[in-house]
Amino acid sequence: MTFKTIFIIVVTVLVTIILMNNTDEVSFWIFGDVRLSKLAVLGVMFGLGLIIGFIAGRPRKKIQPDSFNSEELLQDKDHDYIRNDADQLSDEDRDYIR
Repeated sequence: MTFKTIFIIVVTVLVTIILMNNTDEVSFWIFGDVRLSKLAVLGVMFGLGLIIGFIAGRPRKKIQPDSFNSEELLQDKDHDYIRNDADQLSDEDRDYIR
């Protein structure tokens, strides 16, 4: 088993133990007195935590530029290299490129 699988099993067991030991009813004020079981409140909060963690932890999409201009990426030394390299070609190389 991988570490991830063992970790998920341990967290699931711990959450189950915590939820089963907190089944008594409590009074909450949510725009008025509401009597709920701790089990329901803890379960909802755990679920919200999972959802928020998933959304916050997923990789973001990279924004691609609308247009790509290769001239902006080249520096002066790159232009010099390209120009010098073209001048050093043999006639045979030039024929092959064409």
